[in-house]
Order: sequence, then C-alpha cells, then structure tokens
Amino acid sequence: MRKKDSHAERPDERDTMRPEYDFSGAVRGVTAARYAEGTNIVVVAGDVLDVFPDSASVNEALRALAPLIRHRHRAVTRTKSD
Repeated sequence: MRKKDSHAERPDERDTMRPEYDFSGAVRGVTAARYAEGTNIVVVAGDVLDVFPDSASVNEALRALAPLIRHRHRAVTRTKSD
C-alpha cells in the first residue's frame, strides 16, 4: 500500500486566479501604511454635495467647526457638573 502524495492538489486548493489578473509587477505592502492609518467613511447627503464636493472641503468645514463644538461641549459639561 502506497502513501498518498501529500503534495497532490486537492480540488478546493486549485488555482482559481484568472489569467487577466497579473500581479507579477506588484510590490508587497506598498499600501500597508496607508491602510494602517485607518479610514472613516462618511456618506454625505445629496443635497449638500454642491457645498461639499470633495473630502477636502468637508475637512475644511469640520476643522472650522471643531473649536466651537469643543468649546460648547466643555461649557455643557461644566454646567452639568455644577
């Protein structure tokens, strides 16, 4: 009785990569740092897209509002603790 070849291809381990996907020039880990930073996805309502057409404009508006929101949050927190 012969042992089965351990290197034999199992049906569930066969190569299913399509020939049109060519990763021969790929660089491993090239986007890992960007991925590690994390990404927050926010869906902007259609009626405000004319005001905020891209992420830069959204970020600019939020940075302008952030000090006001922080100040208000601190004032509310102080009022509740008094």
